[in-house]
Amino acid sequence: MSQILSIAQLALSVILIVLILLQERSSGMSGVFGGGEGGFYQTRRGVEKVVFASTIVLSVAFLLLSLLHLVV
Repeated sequence: MSQILSIAQLALSVILIVLILLQERSSGMSGVFGGGEGGFYQTRRGVEKVVFASTIVLSVAFLLLSLLHLVV
């Protein structure tokens, strides 16, 4: 059981790293695909919104897996 949790944590951590790197403001996905340079605050649309929400969900899942790994 502990080995399965460790593998799941490793997989989630790699996915989280990729998602966080995709959210970099200066060269985010909107800049990569030719998005205009907006002001300080921009609303997330399309793929950026999905990446942002996925990052939050996977972060919570990683936290829960970590706590479960402590208990087990």
